[in-house]
Amino acid sequence: MDLGLVGNCSVSGLIDDKGNLNWFCLPRFDGDPVFHSLLGSGKGHPDDGAFKIEMEELRRAEQGYLPNTAILRTILRGGGGAVEITDFSPRFESFGRRFRPRMFIRQIRPLQGWPRIRIKVRPKFEYGSRRPFVTTGSNHLRFVGASEVLRLTSDAPLDHVQSEQLIHLDRSYTFILGPDETLTEAPGTIGERFLSETRAYWEAWSQRLAVPYEWQDAVIRAAITLKLCNYEQTGAIVAAMTTSLPEAPYSGRNWDYRFCWVRDAFFTVRALNSLAATRTLENYFHWLMNVVSDAKGGHIQPVLGIGLEKNLTEWQAKDLEGFQGMGPVRVGNQAYEHFQHDTYGNVILGAAPAFFDKRLRMDIGGHAFEMLEPLGEQAWTLHAQPDAGIWELRTRSRIHTSSSLMCWAACDRLAKIAACLAVPTKVDFWRDRANVIKSRILKEAWSDKRQAFVESFGGETLDASVLLMGEMNFLQPSDERFKLTVDALSNSLGRGPFMLRYEEADDFGVPEVGFNVCAFWRVDALARIGRKDEAREFFEELLKARNGLGLMSEDTAFDTGIGWGNFPQTYSMVGIINGAMRLSRSWESEL
Repeated sequence: MDLGLVGNCSVSGLIDDKGNLNWFCLPRFDGDPVFHSLLGSGKGHPDDGAFKIEMEELRRAEQGYLPNTAILRTILRGGGGAVEITDFSPRFESFGRRFRPRMFIRQIRPLQGWPRIRIKVRPKFEYGSRRPFVTTGSNHLRFVGASEVLRLTSDAPLDHVQSEQLIHLDRSYTFILGPDETLTEAPGTIGERFLSETRAYWEAWSQRLAVPYEWQDAVIRAAITLKLCNYEQTGAIVAAMTTSLPEAPYSGRNWDYRFCWVRDAFFTVRALNSLAATRTLENYFHWLMNVVSDAKGGHIQPVLGIGLEKNLTEWQAKDLEGFQGMGPVRVGNQAYEHFQHDTYGNVILGAAPAFFDKRLRMDIGGHAFEMLEPLGEQAWTLHAQPDAGIWELRTRSRIHTSSSLMCWAACDRLAKIAACLAVPTKVDFWRDRANVIKSRILKEAWSDKRQAFVESFGGETLDASVLLMGEMNFLQPSDERFKLTVDALSNSLGRGPFMLRYEEADDFGVPEVGFNVCAFWRVDALARIGRKDEAREFFEELLKARNGLGLMSEDTAFDTGIGWGNFPQTYSMVGIINGAMRLSRSWESEL
């Protein structure tokens, strides 16, 4: 996916390699995509749903982030000269608080010659079904929808913007897209000040990261991307910024990932924590404990809305044709109805660092532990019960090994938290339960025939998720069964550096592309069992599957290396950080 991400932990936008804003949702990540041309223009003009800067006689486009920031620059070169586009969403400290408005700022300036450009601003509402009513002010346009009003304030000639007239760009223009609010300063003044302060914020944030010696650029870009996937007002972390980008061409595997899966979020906060970026963990912990409180010791959904919404009813947006015409476009996600028993382990794993990390500005202890214990009870009760599993199968239920593994992790981490809190009776209680679950997994999930741990108790098919046995410290790297499992999975599911999720057909047939996080799990497993050279080789190849801006989607086609699936995928960006942290040469050994 040749897309760049800009955002500020309140809103986000995707911009293609020609500088077109083609995805921007309001009022938050999971809202109405007022710019939606990534998934089609709907019924109407082909340019609907985009904010475009078209260059006359375009010959070449270049794109890159300002180093260590979320500020994107695109240069368009054409017959008449060159134009620079700077895109960002403001984020910085102001009056003692974090300033992150629902705002997108676009600056355009001539770089060379006397270029001619055409400016097209064509938002639509309600997933491409409703054209806005447009009103004009002296320096702004208002795009009025049924429930949302978008204001574009600019020092550009608005007559030319509305008419989409080709004009010579002889000076800089600033466009400020956001709520229907009057600005108190000139757009150019605001744009320059916000740009300077936003750049300073991101540079300072990146500077505090505890990066590895190698692959620093890749890690910093992954960290910024994960940070942008945190909806800071509630603490939720979305799995990706998009919906319905297909996992493979014409596969129908089109899902809405703009929600918070406790599974994905745990891996995200753990990766950021490894870089000393702890604020996201603090925010997520508060979101998570609200989930725990609402559950009252009962069932917890695997996925919730970023505002703790429980009902994520799935429907199809009929007016959008889908990415490159590959519909359907789904809104909502039926997985909220699933029973996925790994959920309880992922919640406890996500909360556990708050009990141990002395850097966190939170006073938690016995009460929080007592709130988590009912989740351990759920994990204990359900560890050998069928569920939909980590891959959220819609028509099949089994006792999935990865789900039981996370139920073990729930009990194991509760024992460790109890030890931290000096409650010895609870240490023994939860450790005993963890041991029982572990014994059952070792017995029921091992296949003599496959010489590997398999997808489900008593099954014979392979699934890459069992590699998490290493990452969860369920088995020691020296355990021969784990080594044999790594080899079996590589032989069956490996495709060069990439990995399939599983070998058995699912609701849509046999998977046909590599699921990127599975490949990173293999990298981790290989490193753990001492095959670091092989792990480094695969890791370097996986880094080549990123786009030119260092971002990565959910899946990669084996034959072409093209990215598929929702974007940018937090799982994939987590894999970049984890792989680099595990494989990098140390600072001490090099300096």
